[in-house]
Amino acid sequence: MANRRARPNGLNVTIDGVEMSAVEGESVLDVARRAGAAIPTLCYLDGLSVHGGCRVCLVEVDGEHAPRLACSTPVTDEMEVRTATEAITEHRRIVVELLFAEGNHICAVCVSNGSCELQDLASEVGMDHVRFPYQYPDRAADASHPKYVFDPQRCILCTRCVRACAEIEGAHVWDVAARGADSYLVTELNLPWGEAPSCTWCGKCVTVCPTGALAFKGRAIGEMEHDTDLVGFLARARTEGEWEGRS
Repeated sequence: MANRRARPNGLNVTIDGVEMSAVEGESVLDVARRAGAAIPTLCYLDGLSVHGGCRVCLVEVDGEHAPRLACSTPVTDEMEVRTATEAITEHRRIVVELLFAEGNHICAVCVSNGSCELQDLASEVGMDHVRFPYQYPDRAADASHPKYVFDPQRCILCTRCVRACAEIEGAHVWDVAARGADSYLVTELNLPWGEAPSCTWCGKCVTVCPTGALAFKGRAIGEMEHDTDLVGFLARARTEGEWEGRS
């Protein structure tokens, strides 16, 4: 019999054998995290809209032929979810390998070494080598901003910076240009970042970046730290008045 951790008046959902109660509108990821299931994410961030682009949060749903995105799939009554099957674990490893192959992620010389979610996820899924051909993209860094630097070699197009800038700061500096494998981040319709008149220098885009793509100038190897809880705090503070207790 499954262990029960119930919330009253909710939908009945089973996560990895743990029976949970949920409310309508919650995602599989919301409920799974309450159940203690460690579903990894890269593009998802509390306080931002759901993007569903990184594909590392896929889970198996009983009765479904294809896996589903935990971040964007709403729970339904009597749903049964498996978050860590052999197939799902292998899928996540492949996704991480592809991300490493598509960019130039050399952790030993990165400012975010030790504070990188992609690096942590590679360790979590047991990725110790890449089985796919490296693409070696030739992307010039943008150091035109007086305070920050953008290194597109390390960008994984999670769009956290795009959404944080638009939804939390309201500046709309960042966007994605082109399509598919040719996609890349731009500021102000492809102006250099330092010439972007709408940039407020708030640093939210930098602090939510999961890799070393966005960093503060002057950071040496391993010195960049990210505060991924910031936008979630700001989003809650604006709706619930939770301003106290944080400097």
